[in-house]
Amino acid sequence: MANLKEVKERINSVVSTQQITKAMKMVSASKLRRAQDKIIQMRPYSQKLTAILNNVSSASEGDEDIVFAEKREVKNVLIVPITSDKGLCGAFNSNILKAANLAIVQRFADKNVTILPLGKKAFEFFKKKDNKFIGEFYQVFSEVTFENVRRVADFVMEGFVNGDYDQIVLVYNEFKNVATQNVIVEKFLPMEKIAEEGVIKGADVDYILEPSREFIIEDLVPTSLKIQFYKAILESNASEHGARMTAMDKATENAGDLLKDLRLMYNRTRQAAITNEILEIVSGANALGGK
Repeated sequence: MANLKEVKERINSVVSTQQITKAMKMVSASKLRRAQDKIIQMRPYSQKLTAILNNVSSASEGDEDIVFAEKREVKNVLIVPITSDKGLCGAFNSNILKAANLAIVQRFADKNVTILPLGKKAFEFFKKKDNKFIGEFYQVFSEVTFENVRRVADFVMEGFVNGDYDQIVLVYNEFKNVATQNVIVEKFLPMEKIAEEGVIKGADVDYILEPSREFIIEDLVPTSLKIQFYKAILESNASEHGARMTAMDKATENAGDLLKDLRLMYNRTRQAAITNEILEIVSGANALGGK
């Protein structure tokens, strides 16, 4: 059985750890509220922009005039795994890394795969792998703004237009609630028409386009793609704080359970020490009396 000093040191260590996990939970809760507000505000805008784009592009005979919708034989693939810069958020990062690895092995085993990691965890993981690697944008989460994300989106879209990549795939966590994040493996380019949820089929709006449909599409398509890319970053950012808040809450609870066990052990050890001292005193007194 451990002595009193060792048990006391363990109790103090667990109390300090519990204070840290509580503080991290509070910080994550504060950041989550702001990140959740951003993604909730972004979703309707993104959905409506996509609906307008689908309606306008459907007026054409096809998507052959949209460069970002060009279908070609898939030889070169760019995978964009989106993780966090920090850990202590449960399986948030490992789920993304597993999904990206699974896509490389199963879906694109015979393709030339290039990795563009966003987030320090993805950067550190994939820089050790054998795949082609682009590591200049991984610090995008140092400041999550549309301007920073747009630079990454411009690089990705330019690579598709120039023919460097035939398909671009995003791997990220979609925010559902504090305790739930869904891993999404989404084809970003070439773009496809996405039906808007809640819209009745055949109830499209007849838009008046000025100056022309071609001009609108030429300007609207890149904007829509950048918004879609930005939305994926915001989804991942909100999911990270939700996952960390949940993980720290569970860690705080586990620390509390461990404290109960340690305090019980401390009391038992203390009682055993007191009992031994009494036994020694009584034994010594009996020995002296017998003498």
